[in-house]
Amino acid sequence: MSDTGAPLQDSVRDHWVERLPAPVVPYARLARLDRPIGWWLLMWPAWWSAGLAAIAAGLPVANPWHLALFMLGAIAMRGAGCTYNDIVDRDLDAQVTRTRNRPIPGGQVSVRQAWAFLAALLVVGALVLLQFNTFTILVGLGSLPVILIYPFMKRVMDLPQFVLGLAFTWGAFLGWSAIFGALGPAPLLLYAGGILWTIGYDTIYAHQDHDDDSIIGVRSTARLFGDHTRPALYLLYAGASVLFATAAWFAGAGWPTFAGIALGAVHLGWQVVTLDPVDTEGCLTRFRSNRDYGWIVFGGLTVDAALQAVL
Repeated sequence: MSDTGAPLQDSVRDHWVERLPAPVVPYARLARLDRPIGWWLLMWPAWWSAGLAAIAAGLPVANPWHLALFMLGAIAMRGAGCTYNDIVDRDLDAQVTRTRNRPIPGGQVSVRQAWAFLAALLVVGALVLLQFNTFTILVGLGSLPVILIYPFMKRVMDLPQFVLGLAFTWGAFLGWSAIFGALGPAPLLLYAGGILWTIGYDTIYAHQDHDDDSIIGVRSTARLFGDHTRPALYLLYAGASVLFATAAWFAGAGWPTFAGIALGAVHLGWQVVTLDPVDTEGCLTRFRSNRDYGWIVFGGLTVDAALQAVL
């Protein structure tokens, strides 16, 4: 198990993970620390929710302690989810060009070691969750059944990205409930919009594996939409933008929030207009650009909260 293997195809080039001690590198890869876009995407709904809650509560800024916890929780739980996914998918991963050198199918980490690593990450996630109020803890625990079933969905349905959206957007509940100890229309609409956004960006991501998935029978929205991917993405991203704007309206947001959502919609439109589904590097670039989309929307929320607190 001393061989760390080659970096994964979609890893960030020359990432600091590759400079870690050799025995640690496979576990860092298992948690996808060399592909940080995943935890950004998991974190953004929670940060957006915290931003909306700050506006609704009349706070000048989203709670910094909550933001830090959401970031740490996203890193830990994204790593846990990927580890669990790799345990379940180890036989499929061995048949796909992009994933065959992941730590488990590549032989750098055994299944037993992966389970132990998963348990450690879950402990970190639990410690983060316990910092919040009781209602938020219970809501957070509600995501576990969705996380458990997600890896199996690509075997039984053409919309596994929908289930991914259910899991990856769960933070939309937490940022709001951490402030109010309850839910309401704003976080529910934010959650619905986040699901559409997730289906969109993960469809782009899934086009990297379209050919291999077709051969081994893995189902995805990339295969389902096929030549209609571009119009499907327009509808998904437009729906997400409308739902985000409606959530903002229920939270009492002002023009900076709506400006951020509008600018974000332009960015999403750029993804679709310039997308070439057969260009794997281009798909990866546009998928990763959703980190920037998150900053655009959060920036609008941050400016809005600050202005409303002053005026």
